[in-house]
Formats: sequence, structure tokens, C-alpha cells
Amino acid sequence: MHGLRTTVGRIRPLIAAQSSHRQSQPPRPMLVVEGAPRMFAPVRRLGTPVAAEPFLNGTSSNYVEEMYYAWLENPSCVHKSWDIFFRNANAGAPPGAAYQSPPSLGSGTVQGVVNNAQALVGTQPNVEKLVKDHLAVQALIRAYQIRGHHIARLDPLGISSVDFVDLQNIGNFGLEESDLDTMFRLPRTTFIGGSERALPLREIVGHLENAYCQHIGVEFMFINDLEQCQWIRQKFETPGVMQFGPEEKRRLLARLIRSTRFEEFLQRKWSSEKRFGLEGCESLIPALKTIIDKSSESGIESFIMGMPHRGRLNVLANLIRMDLDQIFCQFDSNLEAADEGSGDVKYHLGMHLRRINKATDRDITLSLMANPSHLEAVDPIVQGKTKAEQFYRDDTEGKKVMSILLHGDAAFAGQGIVYETFHLSDLPSYTTHGTIHVVVNNQIGFTTDPRVARSSPYPTDVARVVNAPIFHVNADDPEAVMYVCQVAAEWRNTFHKDVVVDLVGYRRNGHNEMDEPMFTQPHMYKQIKKQKRVLQKLSEKLIAEGVVSAKEYEEEVAKYDNICAEAYARSKDEKIMHSNYWLDSPWPDFFAKDGQPKSMSCPSTGISEEDLSHIGNAASSVPVEGFTIHAGLTRILKARANMLSQRVCDWALGEYMAFGSLLKERIHIRLSGQDVERGTFSHRHHVLHDQDVDKQTCVPLNHISSGQALYTVCNSSLSEYGVLGFELGFAMANPNALVLWEAQFGDFHNTAQCIIDQFISSGQAKWVRQNGIVLLLPHGMEGMGPEHSSARPERFLQMCSDDPDVSPDMSDEDFAIQQLCDCNWIVVNCSTPANYFHVLRRQILLPFRKPLIVFTPKSLLRHPEAKSSFDDMLPGTDFQRVIPDAGPASTNSDKVRRIIFCTGKVYYELTSERKNRGMEDTVAVTRIEQLSPFPFDLVKAETDSFPNAELLWCQEEHKNHGYYDYVKPRLSTAIDHAHSVRYAGRGPAAAPATGNKQTHLQELQRFMDTAFNLEAFSGKR
Repeated sequence: MHGLRTTVGRIRPLIAAQSSHRQSQPPRPMLVVEGAPRMFAPVRRLGTPVAAEPFLNGTSSNYVEEMYYAWLENPSCVHKSWDIFFRNANAGAPPGAAYQSPPSLGSGTVQGVVNNAQALVGTQPNVEKLVKDHLAVQALIRAYQIRGHHIARLDPLGISSVDFVDLQNIGNFGLEESDLDTMFRLPRTTFIGGSERALPLREIVGHLENAYCQHIGVEFMFINDLEQCQWIRQKFETPGVMQFGPEEKRRLLARLIRSTRFEEFLQRKWSSEKRFGLEGCESLIPALKTIIDKSSESGIESFIMGMPHRGRLNVLANLIRMDLDQIFCQFDSNLEAADEGSGDVKYHLGMHLRRINKATDRDITLSLMANPSHLEAVDPIVQGKTKAEQFYRDDTEGKKVMSILLHGDAAFAGQGIVYETFHLSDLPSYTTHGTIHVVVNNQIGFTTDPRVARSSPYPTDVARVVNAPIFHVNADDPEAVMYVCQVAAEWRNTFHKDVVVDLVGYRRNGHNEMDEPMFTQPHMYKQIKKQKRVLQKLSEKLIAEGVVSAKEYEEEVAKYDNICAEAYARSKDEKIMHSNYWLDSPWPDFFAKDGQPKSMSCPSTGISEEDLSHIGNAASSVPVEGFTIHAGLTRILKARANMLSQRVCDWALGEYMAFGSLLKERIHIRLSGQDVERGTFSHRHHVLHDQDVDKQTCVPLNHISSGQALYTVCNSSLSEYGVLGFELGFAMANPNALVLWEAQFGDFHNTAQCIIDQFISSGQAKWVRQNGIVLLLPHGMEGMGPEHSSARPERFLQMCSDDPDVSPDMSDEDFAIQQLCDCNWIVVNCSTPANYFHVLRRQILLPFRKPLIVFTPKSLLRHPEAKSSFDDMLPGTDFQRVIPDAGPASTNSDKVRRIIFCTGKVYYELTSERKNRGMEDTVAVTRIEQLSPFPFDLVKAETDSFPNAELLWCQEEHKNHGYYDYVKPRLSTAIDHAHSVRYAGRGPAAAPATGNKQTHLQELQRFMDTAFNLEAFSGKR
């Protein structure tokens, strides 16, 4: 038994090289022989390739193993040479000595050969030590691959205090100084030997130090794809890979001159102005240019970029190539704004430009997105716009359009939107097929040290969750920076996955140019004051190498300084700032040449009866043969068919009509959000699932007609911030598309409040950038508790830009369209499917784009009265901003004592209560469907119709929530303050709704009593 195990052990190193799929095979089962002790069956084990037995390669090892098992059963059944080989191995002969030539005829016996082999065993090196040392070397190589970045010289200041494990002590791996000159065969998982497959240990360590422990640190061994790991190893381990020719070095120097001298010029001219300069990380500009050069070489035509404020002006000047005089004039405090709106500070602005890339002589488009001070908030917006451009170019693999995201180290580690954006990177409806992330790592966040700003060793550790390789590089080594960026671009264009470049530098000034950093980081800034600038380091190196002369360098510096000086002189002539010059997402074919709408009219949003029937048939059937749907869904489709025969539609069918008609008109529609395919309330069912075939789906809206536009409906990850930002970016690319984001419940939009506040409500005012995104926010007080009731309409209304105290000029026949054009967004609360249908179609037919906020219903989705006739959707019909009372009160206006204005679901509760009380003649109920811009004209007309009625606003929300604070002053202005505006609704409360059903019903009955008590306000002013 012992002999068997010994033989297997001797054989294992010989049957070494196996393919990866063989490695995953389970061991053979344990053999149990009755009456005998337990033993394991011969187990297949994999070792390292052995040069001493070259015939034992990955192909022949299976054959050898089978021969061995046959020999175990019957030694005489194999050739004499194999018998001797296995006997020698069993006797302890090391690799290289086990094989002997077959004995010739008439020579000694087999036993004599075996005796000779046994004599050889004692003269061979210790096999166990040999194997052990080879394994130790493999562990050493792997350790450098995994942890080499920990001891790389990444910090240009040399003050990093992170304490990592010492890799450089070979004793930690069981090796000794005496082993340094010993030759070791290299595993296939390293490229440090180049064409050599064996190296002395001393050279192995030296190559590993050069590859992983200099100015580049590579994190990649967490990636679970062998091909990708091998690709990275080859890029960084192969000897001599990081070598550049004289022309490349001269180009690098020229780019660094521009990056550095631009900041120095600004510092000289405007030393007391905030500009958030790039000093300390000037290598960023050559880095980005390298990425663009390499990507353009691979076929990329369009680059969508996002970044925080630090270095933005430098990027605009030296990467986007914006005219320098346009940048310099932004520092003039006397510059007047030519556009309406607030505008924004210069280091938040974006830009869009098409130009020739000199390195490849190809046209490229660069778009730098405008961004507020919320740093990483732009990340998902960039991804959304990138996805949209890929979609419209039919770029299904990201070979024409790509995104580049710049980050600060503190924000990259600290802001959750980074994580949300990463998790969109590989989702089918959100992937952009790889983003290059560049972290401008200043090793500080405002005044906060990394040791108290993050729990991870690096700011980039968040990227590990999506298997993105991370390349750390010392920003004071521009050649290393350039090489890393080349590899990053190649990675993205090879694997179409995210990659991170961590550009480790410093911040020469404080958080801004007027900030004093010595208050909080005295040690760091003492070192920074001693630090040579990176341009000086590179120029001295290249002059010493003879790549450039000192005179050539000085001429290049003077040349760029002169460019800046001439641009500065021209900037003096600029008196007006044209914000549209800084537009990051232009729509030249949509607007007139001056950037204004081509018209101020909107066609009817109704469609023909034929189209209504055609789309209705699609909504109530399954367009794919042999597709089995759920029995419950069969009932839903039958109900739709029944409504179709009655010429009515509910909410879901009204949405279907809007979507289907726009798709037929070749308008792309994209609807995303949590559970939107089915709908949170199981009403939509835009994606059908085959009950018999797993993952087989059907989207009937993509079967409306030939030549229609594509309908994209996609469930999102459980994210609001990231996904809403993504859809906002998607909507920026094309004005002729309807892009909608639906919250699971309206309450949940507040986790995306940054996108709503900083981009959607104020984007046009700050950046002259229109956007037609639609937010669908389920809303309604139905006893479902504080977190499933309110979409917080008061927040949206508070941000509306119209003046509550000024009655607009209503004499213009285009008053309603002009109002929409002047507002910052449109807020509606539709109470009928027809009005929802019209407002969606109007969103596309308007000659401009505004965000649309729709408070959508929950219980009304199935309310028997919340249905619309086809007559309300035919040609000539439109969205009704106000729906007047159409009951008995409208025919006996003099008898009406109270007119109740309301919006949304509460209308149905009011009319039901009015009917129960028999007050249909004395109380009128009017719905305001469009809350902003406020329909002053229609409200005034409605109040004029009831001269004897007092005015009351009724809402189901609490008094400090909902619409009351917005509506009350506007109602008063509409009627010229002729009457008081009374209130009926829930009282003030901290939470938006109660969690107790009984309390909910009591509150409802209480404000209904107030609404229909005609004496409730007698004697009150």
C-alpha cells in the first residue's frame, strides 16, 4: 500500500501540464474493499511542467496516466520500457532518472536495470526540496501579482503611511539566499521571462520588482477570468514593454507643457480667483489625450466625458480645445449674460466639439457634460447619454462611442452614486460596454485625510465589485502614466469592460486657490513646497537622454505662452457671455439657428379611430404564435378587448394608446425603473413571459406596425439616484424620443433628489440645456402608510419658476404654449386616461423640450369611473389643463354656493360624497390637471362662471404637504384677490400619511365634512 502511494506521488510531478477544465474535475471516489483497510483510488493531481521529462506534455499526460493504471493491474501488460519507468519511479528515482532505454536482446535482466535505477536514486538531488522550491517560487510570483502594488512607489511625495506586508523577504516563502542563483522553471501564469521559460531566482525577483513595484501598481488578481488576467500579466510583465520612441516622448513633453503652463498663466493673471486648478496632477492632460489617441485608433468616434470641477478649465482648453479667449473672458466680472437664466460658474460648464484627432488623423466628437458641485452626480448621466448615442448609431458593442469618467479620490470612495453607476455597467439595458475611469488622486479631500475619509486602502476599491482592473500610477512619472493609459484604452476596446486609472498625485494649492492648506495638513504641504514640478522632472530627463535640447524645450514653452497671451488679449473684446457656446448636448436640427423653437404652436394630440382600434387590438392580444401566457394575464387581455368593443380605455390602455401611436410615428420610447415591465400594481404588462419556455418573452408594442420605432422597456436595478440620472442622460441625446422613468412608488424619488434638484429642475437655467424626460410618480393617500402614499408634490411645485403674485398676459392666443416655453418644468396630476394619453403625446409634439412630472394614480388604475371614451382621444382633442364641472352645477351656475378646486384622485371621492349628500346643484367640483405652469386663464374663466360661489381648495394630502401652498396664492392672483381661498383637507403633519387604516378613514371623512359644509367658514375672514 505504501508503495502504491509512493509511486503515485512520484508520478504526479510528471503528469503536470493540464488544461484548465481538467483542473476542475473531482477526484476519483474512495475505494472500500471488504475485509481490507480503506484506501483512496489513484487520484489525478496536477503539478508543474518538468523540463526533465519533455514527453510528458499536456496532451500525453492522459496516455501516461492510463498506462500507469494498467501497469498497476498487471505489470506485464505494458511495454518493458514502461515497466522499468514505473518501477524506477516507485523505487524513488527523481524526474529525469526514472526513464531508461529498453534493454537490448540478450542483455541483462529487467531486475538488473531496476537495481541500477535504485542506485541512481541516492545520487540525485532531493526531489522534495526541488518540488518545494519550485512551489515557493510560484507562490512568490503570485504574491507579487496579488500584492506587488502595496509596495509600489506610487506616492510622488513619499509620505504614504500605509503599512503593507513585506514581499521582498524571500525567506517568507521558504527560500534562502543560496537559492538566488538557482534556475527555476517559470509557470505559465507569468511573462517575466519573455522568451525564456526558466530564470535564476535573482532575475525572477528583479523582473517582478520592475513589473509590479515601481511607479505602477496593478490590481487585477481578483478578476475571475483567466484570459483577462493573462492579458494584464503580459502587458505589465513582459520585459521592455514600457519603452517609447523619441517622437512619443516629444509629444508627451509638449502636452505636459500645455497642461502646466495653462495653470501657471491663470495663476499669474487671476491669482485671487477660484479656478480649482490641476497643479500637482498635470499629467492628467497627457493621460486623457493618450486614452483618446488609443481609442480613436481602435475606431472610437465619440467620447462622452464627465468630471468634477478640479482641472475642468484645463480639460476644456487642452483636451476639448475650446477657444482660450472664451475661457479667459469668464474671469471678467463685467461680462454680461446674453441668455436668460442663472448661468453657472466657469468650472461647472460643459462643451461639445467635433475636431480632428492629430495622432490618428480621424474625426472625433468630444462632449464634456456640465456638472454641479455634487461631484459624482454626473456619472450616471454620462453613462445614459453614452448609451443613447450607441443606440442611435446601432453601436451594439461600444465600438464607436465610449465614456470617460474623471473622479476625485475622496468622492470616488465616499459617494454612493459611484457604486450605483458601477452596478449598471453590465446590465443589458444599461451597459455602455466599458468605461475608462480616471481618478485624480490628490490624497486629500478638501481638508480631510484619507485615514479618516475611507475604510479601504485605496479610494478605488469600489471598482473591484465589477471586476474592473485598477492601475495605480505615480503622476510624477508621465511615461508610466502614458503607458498605463494606453493599456487602459486597449483593455476597454478588447474586453469592453470598465477599467480604473488611479493617478496618484497631490494638490499644490488648497481646496481652491485662496484656501490655506497648512492649517490642516502641515506635513504634506511642507513636502509639496519642496517638490519639483513634474514638467521640470520630465524636461530634465528628456534633455539628459538627448530626446530634446534645452533650446527646443524653451521654444516650446515660449510658443504656448504666446498662444495664451494672444488669447488673453482677444478676451478683452468679449463683453457678452453666450451660454449656448458652452452647450454640451446641442440639437442643431431641432431648433432654429438662433437656438429658439421653430414655432410656438402644438398640433392636436388626438389620433384616428382606426389607430385607436389597431393599437387596442395589439394591447389585447399576443402577437407571437405558440406563446403561452399566464391564465390571469389572459383575463386581463380579454378585459382590454371588451373595453375596445365599448370604445373606452382605462389607465393602462390609455398609456398603450399613447405609446403605440408615437412608436407608429417612429418616435423611440424608453421606459425604465423598478418593475416597470409588469408595473408595480400589475396593470401594465408590456412584457409577456412564456409560461412553458424559460426566459422567452414578447413585447407586443414592438409589433404595432412595420417601420415603427423600437420600444425599450426595462426593469432597472434597485436604484433611483443612478437610474434616474442614467435616463436623464439618455434623454439628452435626442429630442425626438420619449424617455420615461417610473418610481416604484412616488415616495422613493427622494433618493434621487440630487438629480431632480441639480439637473432636472434647473438644468436649462444653468446650462441652456433642454430636456424632455418624463417622471412617473405613483401618488395617492390610500391608507398604505407614510412611505407608500406621497410623491411629495410640494417639493416639485416649490421649485417651479413661475411667479405666484403676477398675473400673466393672457391675451395672446398662444398663451398656453408660451407658458410652457417659459417654465422650467411641467407638473401634472391627470385624473383621466385620456388626459394622460394627451400629455404624453404633447411631450413629443411641442416645439421645445421641458421635463414632465406626472403624479400617477394607484387605485384609479382600476376605478370603474376612471375610464375615458375614445371620443376624448380623436383628432381635434387635446390635453385639458383644467376639467370644469360638467354636472348639474354647470347648468345652474347662479345656484352654486361653492366651487371646489382639486386635483387627482380626490375628485372621485368628492363627487361620490357630493352625490350621497344630494348637493350636485349647489357645489361645483373642478379639476386642475396641469398645476405648473398654472392655468390662470382657465381658473379665472371657471370662477367667473359661478359668481355667487365661494372658493375652496380641497386636497387629500396634509396641509403642509401637497399643493395648497402653491395653489392658494395663484388662485388668489387669478381672481384678482376678489375672494378668500378656503381649505379642506388633512391638517399639518410631519409624516405624509398615517399608517393606521382607521385613522386614515377618519381623516378622509373629516375633510369631506368640511368640504360640503356650506357654513363651515361663516364669519371667518
